[in-house]
Amino acid sequence: MGTAYLSLGSNIEPERHLRAAAAALCERFGEVRFSSVYRTRSVGFDGTDFLNAAAVMESDLDPLALNDWLHALEDAHGRDRSGPRFSDRTLDIDIVFYDDLVLQGPGNLRLPREELKHAFVLLPLTEIAPDMVDPRSGRTLASLWRAHPDHGSPPSPSRMEFA
Repeated sequence: MGTAYLSLGSNIEPERHLRAAAAALCERFGEVRFSSVYRTRSVGFDGTDFLNAAAVMESDLDPLALNDWLHALEDAHGRDRSGPRFSDRTLDIDIVFYDDLVLQGPGNLRLPREELKHAFVLLPLTEIAPDMVDPRSGRTLASLWRAHPDHGSPPSPSRMEFA
């Protein structure tokens, strides 16, 4: 068993896809803690706003198997990987941390995820795991968020909530 810290996002029917993803995570892994949901502008392309959140859960899958399971969940929600890397998405779920592991591959698996530098990943994770220590920097998520350039103007909370 390991503790997985996830980033979730969607900008195509985001409430529907995020709610369904949350239900699937709870059904498969049991208790899952979710952050608030935040509305953020798309990054890396000109697209509609995203809804982003974070989750923390215990996983009986190793990081590679969990990554595969999450990709299958994304695919089940119509995730199209044939276009540009930065594009509209029905569902995007990434493992940001898995315990304190530092991994490069196989494939696209990178732990911790470099996307931690973005407010739409860091803020929701900080909300539910402020004392989590980033194994690369040795700093807590709370201290990383306090030093983030967007700390003074964080992403807007959404009205969406996980049940």
